[in-house]
Amino acid sequence: QVQLVESGGGSVQAGGSLRLSCAGSGYTYSYRTYCMSWFRQAQGKEREGVAGINSSGSTRYADSVKGRFTISRDNAKNMVFLEMNSLKPDDTAMYYCAARVCVVGWYDDLLNDHAMGYWGKGTQVTVSS
Repeated sequence: QVQLVESGGGSVQAGGSLRLSCAGSGYTYSYRTYCMSWFRQAQGKEREGVAGINSSGSTRYADSVKGRFTISRDNAKNMVFLEMNSLKPDDTAMYYCAARVCVVGWYDDLLNDHAMGYWGKGTQVTVSS
């Protein structure tokens, strides 16, 4: 069973930066065959896709974070990261790491939470103005 553990959340002022990490274990297949994504859910709002990276390294971002957030993966360490810069109060949310086995080139559903198979428990990000 795949287990995902997020870390790196915290409280920052607007304009600040945070780097989220997601460590995974229990992968049935090689980690590089999994697509990895970050989602977030603010209080009272629906969960939304933030960034995703497929097995080929192609990335996809929500419009609200383009140019500010960067997703990357380290296949040797079974980890995925989310570098968040120029943070805004609207970025305040619980951030979740998610994974699914994906075929080469799978891309369109990287930000679709219904398409993901495994989830971490989340890490809180709070941005104050």
